[in-house]
Amino acid sequence: MAGGDVAADHRNDDQEPSVEAPFAGQSPPPWWRQVTARSVAASVVLGTVFSFISMRIGLTTGLVPSLNMSASLLSFFVISSWTRLLGRCGVATQAFTRQENVVVQTCIISCATLSLYGGFTSYLPAMTETVAKSAGGTGTGKDVYTLHTGKVMAFLFLISFSSLFCTLPLRKIMILDYKLMYPSGSAIAGIVNSFHTPKGAATAKLQVRALVKSLVGSFTWAAFQWFYTGGDGCGFQAFPVFGLKAYRERFYFDFSPSLVGVGMICPYLVNFSLLFGAVVSSGIIWPVLQGKQGKWFTDPSPTSFRGINGYKVPMGISMVLGDSLFQLSAISIRAARHFHQKSQEQKGLKGVADDGGSDEQSSPSFDDRRRIQNFRNEDMPTHFALVGYLIFATISTIFVPRIFPQIRYYHVALCYAMAPLLAFCNSYASGLTDWSLGTVYGKLAIFIVGAWVGEASGGAIAGLAACGVVVVVIGNAAELMQDFKTAYLTLTSPLSMFASQVIGTTLGCLINPFVFLGFQKIVGKEHLGEAGSVYAAPMAVAYRGIAALSVEGIKTLPKHSIKLCIACFVLALCFDSLEAIARANNWRVKGCIPNIMAMAIPFFVGPTFTIDMFVGSLILIIWKRADRQAANMLGIVVASGLICGDGLWALPMAFLSIFKVEPPICMKFLSSYQNKEMQQHFVPDLATPR
Repeated sequence: MAGGDVAADHRNDDQEPSVEAPFAGQSPPPWWRQVTARSVAASVVLGTVFSFISMRIGLTTGLVPSLNMSASLLSFFVISSWTRLLGRCGVATQAFTRQENVVVQTCIISCATLSLYGGFTSYLPAMTETVAKSAGGTGTGKDVYTLHTGKVMAFLFLISFSSLFCTLPLRKIMILDYKLMYPSGSAIAGIVNSFHTPKGAATAKLQVRALVKSLVGSFTWAAFQWFYTGGDGCGFQAFPVFGLKAYRERFYFDFSPSLVGVGMICPYLVNFSLLFGAVVSSGIIWPVLQGKQGKWFTDPSPTSFRGINGYKVPMGISMVLGDSLFQLSAISIRAARHFHQKSQEQKGLKGVADDGGSDEQSSPSFDDRRRIQNFRNEDMPTHFALVGYLIFATISTIFVPRIFPQIRYYHVALCYAMAPLLAFCNSYASGLTDWSLGTVYGKLAIFIVGAWVGEASGGAIAGLAACGVVVVVIGNAAELMQDFKTAYLTLTSPLSMFASQVIGTTLGCLINPFVFLGFQKIVGKEHLGEAGSVYAAPMAVAYRGIAALSVEGIKTLPKHSIKLCIACFVLALCFDSLEAIARANNWRVKGCIPNIMAMAIPFFVGPTFTIDMFVGSLILIIWKRADRQAANMLGIVVASGLICGDGLWALPMAFLSIFKVEPPICMKFLSSYQNKEMQQHFVPDLATPR
C-alpha cells in the first residue's frame, strides 16, 4: 500500500489513537535495506558486551534478567550517533529506521541468549570435574567432561540453527489468527516505535544520558574497589555489614554495582524470595543440620553427598523440580484451554462468513490492516522450514555423539523428534504468559536420558548433552516467535527478522565460547563453578545434582535426606498452588507469596548476592516514592548502566592479571582479639626506625 493511500485510509478511521499514524507517509524499506552493514557491525560489538554481561550474571547469581530494553536503547544510541557523526562530516548515510533498530536489537539478544540457552551458566559447566565435586560427586571417569572451546563451538553450531526452523510455519497462526500477546515482543515494539517519533527520541536522549552516567559511575567504583583487593578475602567485597558472625555465614553486602542493578531489574518478589530463601537455608536449616553431624551423617566434607551437601543440593533440587512441574502443568493447561477457545472462535467466525454475515467488531483497525499486509507480503514457504529443520536435525544427530561419546545417536534423534511438539507448546505458552519453559523441558531430558544411559556408561554427561539439545531448540523457538511479534508491530519484514536471527545466532556460536574461555582464564578453570568462588555457577550445581540423581538414585544420600526432599517438594507445590489461587481470586497477598525458584537458589550458593539484589529493590522503591515518573522512565536504564559498567571493568582487570599487576592494598576486617594479636606481632616492627 502506498504511503498516500495509507494516510487517506487512516483519516477515514475513527478509532483509538493510532501507533502507525506518525509513520503513515513512510513505506517500510525492503528487507535487504533493513539488514545493513552498520547494523551487523553494531551487533558484533554490542552482542559481545551483552554476552559477557549475561554470562557474568548467570555464573554469579543463576538469574539473568531481561536485557531487551537495554539492547534496544543502546542500538538506538549507537546507530543514531554514528549517523549524526557521519552527517556532520558531510557523508550521506541511509536513514536510521525503526526496522533497522529492531534488526540490531534482535541480533544482540539472539547472540546474548545463547549464553543462557547455550548452557554456559548451567549444563556445560555441570559437566566439569569442578562442578561435579561441588555438587558432591567424585568428578572422575565418564561422568565428567573437559570443555574444549572448539568442541563447544561445534556443538552450538550443530544444535542452534535447527531451532530457527522449528516453529517457523506457525508464526502466522500464533500472531495473526490467535493474536497471542507475546508480552516481551510487544513491549520492545512499543519502545522502538516510540524512539522513532519526535517525543520518543527526546525521551531516549534522557535515558541515554542516565545510562552513560550510571555506567561511568559503576565502572569507576569497580576500579576503585580493585585497589583494596591485594590478597585473599580483601576489599569491599568482604565488608561485614552485619557483623563477623554473620559474615562467616556469608551474610554480607559486597558493594557490587552489577548485582544491585540486577536487583533493580528483577521484580520485588524475586528479590524478597531470594533473601527469604537465604535466611531459611543458611540462617536456620544448615545450622540445625550441622548440629546433627555424627548422628545423621559422619562425612565432614562440605562438598560430599554423604555429608552436609547431601542435604543442601537435593533439597534445592526438590524445590526446583516441584516448581518446574507445577508451572509446566499450569501453563500447559492454560495454553490448551486458550487454544481450544480460539479454535471455537475461528469456527464461529468461519460459519458467520459462510452464511454471508459480517462481524463489525472484528473489523481490523488501520494499524492492524497495515501490519497484517506487511507481515504477509514477504513469506517463507512451509517446505523451506521443514527441509531446513530436517537437514540440521540429521547433521546434529550424526555429529553430536562424536563430541559427547556418552550420548548415542538415537538419544539425539528422539530429542529432535519430540522438539517440534514441545517447541509449539512452549511458544504458545510464552505468547500467553511471557514465560519460556525451555529449561524445564531440559531438566526432564536430563532425567530421561541420564537414567536411560546409566551410571556406568556416563549417563550424567549424556543427560546434560540431551538437555542442551532440548533447551536450545525449544527456548530459541519461543524467542524467535517473540521477535516475530516485534516485527509485526513495527512493520519489520519477517525475512529480515529471520536473517537477523541467523546472524545473531552465528555471532553467539562464535562469541560465547570465547567469552566463557575468558571467564575460565580470569578465575581459573579449576575454580569456575567451585563452591564459594566468585563465579560459583549455582544453576550448574543444580543441573549436576539432577544428573547425578538420575543415574545414581538415592543410595548415596545421608539419613533423612529423602524425607527433607519430599517436604521441600510438597512445600514448593503448596506455595505455587497458593500463589495461583491468590492470583485467580485477586487476593492482596498474591504479591507476598515467595517465588520457589528464587528461594531455591541460595540453597546451592549461599546468601551473599541476595543482600545486593535486595538493596537494588530498596533503591527502586525509595526512588518511586520520591519521583514515580522518573523512576519508571529511568529505573531500568540506570540499572543497565550499573550492570554494564561493573561488567566492563572485568576486561581491564583481566589484562592486569595477565601482566601480573597486583592490587597495592589489602583491606580486611578483624575481630578485636585478632587485632590485638596483630598489634603484638607487627606494631613493634612498624615502630622500628628505618
